[in-house]
Amino acid sequence: MKIVIADDHAVVRSGFAMIINFQEDMEVIATAADGIEAYSMVAQHRPDILLMDLSMPPGESGLIATAKINENFPDTKILILTMYDDEEYLFHVLKNGARGYVLKNSPDEELINAIRVVHRGEIYIHPKMATSLVREFVGQKQEVDSNTPFQILTTREIEILPLVAKGYGNKEISEMLFISVKTVEATKAKIMEKLNLKTRPELVEYALKKKLLDF
Repeated sequence: MKIVIADDHAVVRSGFAMIINFQEDMEVIATAADGIEAYSMVAQHRPDILLMDLSMPPGESGLIATAKINENFPDTKILILTMYDDEEYLFHVLKNGARGYVLKNSPDEELINAIRVVHRGEIYIHPKMATSLVREFVGQKQEVDSNTPFQILTTREIEILPLVAKGYGNKEISEMLFISVKTVEATKAKIMEKLNLKTRPELVEYALKKKLLDF
């Protein structure tokens, strides 16, 4: 199995690479520090598996990259590596094309098993999250709160919102995400409109409440 690892921490990339390369049937062929670099590595190497972190500041996040890579390189199966055990994140990344979701604090054996499961064409969900997913599909789960950011905002808006909340200016955000200043301005206006917010403090409060600042 050819594998690419995308994570903004070099020590994390090295650690996972060491675990994976110890397996006789697996090889890490490239690594990336953000979503844009992950896309580039997938385009160049066409790996079987991409291990993708969700949060990779200040570059493009795994949320954005997952959707792009799944659309353009569907043969590469994406396994999300994250510290978030929130079911909202789980549902969102699966809808964006990810084939699995494993927590970073999982044992090494679970990571290897998750890679094998996804490579076989199956879906891997961390056991802690499986119950929520089952309830969602069999209709036992209560209706998702319509006020959650994942129900209201687009993936790009979810990526820009925490940067605005942290105080980055339009030009800084445009350089981080490789988009135009006009796109940032338009997206900010759309976010405020959708969330019915008037001021930056209100937006900061919303980002804190919804646990979005790590994005």
